[in-house]
Amino acid sequence: MSPAFDETLLSRIEDAGLNASAPPQQRWLDGWLVRFSPGKAKRARCVNAVAAGRLPVDRKLALCAPIYEQAGLPLYVRLTPFSVPRDLDARLAELGMQQQDDTRVMVRTSIKPFPEPAPVALRLERLPHRAFAETVGRFRGSSLAEREAHAQRLAESPVPFSAFALIDPDGKAAACGQMALEGEIAGLYDVFTEAPRRGRGLATHLCSRLLQEARTLGAKTAYLQVEASNAAARRVYRQLGFEDAYAYHYRTPAA
Repeated sequence: MSPAFDETLLSRIEDAGLNASAPPQQRWLDGWLVRFSPGKAKRARCVNAVAAGRLPVDRKLALCAPIYEQAGLPLYVRLTPFSVPRDLDARLAELGMQQQDDTRVMVRTSIKPFPEPAPVALRLERLPHRAFAETVGRFRGSSLAEREAHAQRLAESPVPFSAFALIDPDGKAAACGQMALEGEIAGLYDVFTEAPRRGRGLATHLCSRLLQEARTLGAKTAYLQVEASNAAARRVYRQLGFEDAYAYHYRTPAA
């Protein structure tokens, strides 16, 4: 966790991220929030250890295993600076669970007015949830089941989402992204540019517009989640004023 940020703010952002990724398929198990959505987003199909509970870790893992087996999903535990107990990551490592997907939560603590983004020869269009799930799913190569699960999660989300795409003159989406708003905290999600059109500033333009939308709706702080290895995306986000705030990763049983 970066000392440059207030820990209470980061805790609120972690809560906002959990709310924004909440799927219909979830249950509580002795302090663990167990999610098992059939969608592509790993944050919606993993265990989040948000409270201590009473059972030992190995017992809780044993109880989680059939839930994921019945859902046809691998078991992942998400580890953050807020996971309980604090040594959970070390305990899981001792049990032989392997680490995956080093991820950064980047935060911008102020959404003040900033210059209009550079113009692009594309129009910004608001998308309904299902159309957005289809668009980003096509970009990512998601299966039909994953797209359906994404659309369902957005439609039933406890947090309102606003989804947009940049549309070219032929009516095709070139880039897309969405913004989840919880009080004064906005999260940017699923920002994706079609592979042949990357490197043209579309993501920068789209994120700028999403931040403007968030500010109009009263947001004062913004966050996003990005893989640590995605240098190109992290460069864009730094240019937009985001900084690394904290990291998380997953652990999964050894194959």
